[in-house]
Amino acid sequence: MKSYHLTLLPGDGIGPEIMDAAIKVLDLVGQQFNVQFDYEEALFGGCSIDRNGVPLTDETIEQCRKSDAVVMGAVGGPIWDTQPHENKPEQGLLKLRASLGLYANLRPATIYNALLDASSLKPTAIKNADIMVVRELTGGIYFGTPRGMDKGKGWNTLSYTKEEVERIARTAFDLAQKRNNHVTSVHKANVLESSQFWREIVEEVHQDYSDVVLDEMYVDNAAMQLVRDPKQFDVILTQNLFGDILSDISAMITGSLGMLPSASLGEEYAVYEPVHGTAPEIAGQNKANPLAMIGSIAMMLDYTFGMPEAATMIYDAIGEVLEMGSRTEDIATPNTNVVSTTEMRNLVLERCEGKSKTIIEMVRMSYEG
Repeated sequence: MKSYHLTLLPGDGIGPEIMDAAIKVLDLVGQQFNVQFDYEEALFGGCSIDRNGVPLTDETIEQCRKSDAVVMGAVGGPIWDTQPHENKPEQGLLKLRASLGLYANLRPATIYNALLDASSLKPTAIKNADIMVVRELTGGIYFGTPRGMDKGKGWNTLSYTKEEVERIARTAFDLAQKRNNHVTSVHKANVLESSQFWREIVEEVHQDYSDVVLDEMYVDNAAMQLVRDPKQFDVILTQNLFGDILSDISAMITGSLGMLPSASLGEEYAVYEPVHGTAPEIAGQNKANPLAMIGSIAMMLDYTFGMPEAATMIYDAIGEVLEMGSRTEDIATPNTNVVSTTEMRNLVLERCEGKSKTIIEMVRMSYEG
């Protein structure tokens, strides 16, 4: 039996609720595929500030480094807004990414046909849309120096090295080769020197990927095109700030931020988390949508543990539950059945249980063949 050790960072708000749902699904996968997942939990974000005085301790970072993967819920909330800027929960998130070298953030936006009516976009515009946003995660304006503020001025620095652009570009091109061989590089090269540099390096890297089509788009146009005609995109390659914004816009395709999983990958470490925030207004009410967190678990099974069949089982189970008409409040539409966090979790578990025997037998036969 294979065994993996995970660090769990539930965080704040709805984080613990969606984490519980996702781990229940992962436990089932472990049972069905004969894999042991062991967990070690740690405080992160606002709850760590309350206990330790800082959003992320050195001990937690070291714990993450010793794990096979890290699973994170969400961090932040208005009760910590009075913290000094350098000690806010979100700064702990930036520290985690930098400490683990998580330079590639993969944010897929896939539309389930059952949710065509949950989006504010026309069903014909989004049906079969499947976008992967590849966001550079440890450079750009979020990490550049100098940075600071005083009473009369605030400033940040947007800078990239050649190495930083090259490695994220290769991540995007490699992914495109496994999808539809199309990369759209998003920047603001008409006004920003850093984007002109970005464009030049991406074009250089593209020379090693002759089978992949590369086109470019200014970020303001890309935002418009995402809601006008999302099916034109395959892989979107972009900088830290632009990727943060564009991936949230892509939630319009799926119907809710509660549907967007993500993977943050580096050379050695990986963190899996939903794109959405802590939703403090519904925390503790069993109303949160756990599907983005469950989808993040599926990404982990695929990318880190090499279990694509298990990942597909989860994605298919989610799709079937949605086809049955079950929805959490954020994706509910007329004539659908509104369910709680735990009810949605249980429905996904039931569908996974029904699928697992067939999938495992197919995998066994493929190995024997």
